[in-house]
Amino acid sequence: MMPINARTPWKCQRRRGRGLRALGWAFALALTLPAAHAASDLKPYDDKLMRLSEILGAVHYLRELCGANEGQYWRDRMRELTEAEGSTALRRAKLARAFNQGYRSYSRTYNTCSPSAQTAITRFLAEGTQLTEALVKGAL
Repeated sequence: MMPINARTPWKCQRRRGRGLRALGWAFALALTLPAAHAASDLKPYDDKLMRLSEILGAVHYLRELCGANEGQYWRDRMRELTEAEGSTALRRAKLARAFNQGYRSYSRTYNTCSPSAQTAITRFLAEGTQLTEALVKGAL
């Protein structure tokens, strides 16, 4: 006799097979990337750049929430940053991930423009200015 859950082992095996195929593709991709290329993708100022990207995402969300009517201004600044610093697909993905993380974390926290949202905007703009100045000084 066939058990009632006769299909369950097959489904689990199929899911496991998908995961292994994805892992195999990831491994194959990792082998095609030379180690020197991955190391050259790192810059000494990356921490500041990622934080600036995260701030741009948070400010993009919060300014729109608070009715600044700036449209895509902050996203466009991020696009410019990505064009200037995104020398590889991996680097562009890291910058985009930081921007999206900033956007999403504040979209979960704030649903309306409140005094604390306004304070966050002010603090982010100040921190973003400091980071930008530090990045520019480091480049000179």
